[in-house]
Amino acid sequence: MQTRLDLARIQAARPLIDPIFLDTPLYRCEALEPALGCAVSIKLETANPVRSFKGRGTEVVAGGLAGQAAVCASAGNLGQALAWSARGRGLDVTVVASRYATPAKLARIRALGARLELVDGDHELARERAAAIARHDGIRLVEDSLDVETCEGAATIGLELVGTPFDAVLIALGGGALATGVGHVVKTLASGTEVICVQPLGAPAMTRSWHERRVVTTDTTDTIADGVAGRRPIPEVLADLLQVADDAVLVRESSIIAGMRLLFEHAGLVVEPSAALGIAALLEDPGRFAGKHVVTIVCGGNADPAAFRRWVA
Repeated sequence: MQTRLDLARIQAARPLIDPIFLDTPLYRCEALEPALGCAVSIKLETANPVRSFKGRGTEVVAGGLAGQAAVCASAGNLGQALAWSARGRGLDVTVVASRYATPAKLARIRALGARLELVDGDHELARERAAAIARHDGIRLVEDSLDVETCEGAATIGLELVGTPFDAVLIALGGGALATGVGHVVKTLASGTEVICVQPLGAPAMTRSWHERRVVTTDTTDTIADGVAGRRPIPEVLADLLQVADDAVLVRESSIIAGMRLLFEHAGLVVEPSAALGIAALLEDPGRFAGKHVVTIVCGGNADPAAFRRWVA
């Protein structure tokens, strides 16, 4: 299996990552099962200082910066994670984000000490601005999913999954770091487990690209799942995804909201929309998963409080 990722590097990444991000809870959530019609286990990536899986990758990135300043574009979670990893190492970090990003995420980026620049546009415009800053200032541009460290940091989740037999793992699909990272490990060490990526109908670029085996871009996105709302897939990441994913599916907004509600009511979890994509996939195609044991990665918990209350009410 030829991808940019390397199992030996992934295994070597674990000691580079603050233990606070590692060995996150993995448990069967029987309370969810009557509503979903299959055995469901949760891999909980929200119980850490940045409330998402992104800290695994930014720890690997920051460990290699050697005092160098850095800039990234972020919908919120990567920015928080990079700010956290940089603060502990005394590094200067700038985060570029859309001014329409989730306010709670922006507030945490500031609180963690990063310089925050807002743009009047979506995440793709933030990516362009971050690249311009890196060129102008001569600093490191951290590009989520394109930088293999972000994928291999996320892939350490896969190392923690493969000791338990599952029929399928459901992974939120955005830029692709989580899906390619976990997918690489699962397909290397537990090849019989299906790797199924899940994306909103309102942000389908990477899923369409996977199905057509070429980069497909979209002009806009329309989803509450801001963490996966990219419009321009990265060719190198798509190439990796094509090697490790068994399927990529799209789900409706109503199913994402229903998934958030189920996780709150039956698992006591406050999650952002991207983290409910796996549950949404189970709701939309119960026959596919009937009688199987699946694991879904609950990848982030940085929901806007007011919006969350509206969604789960």
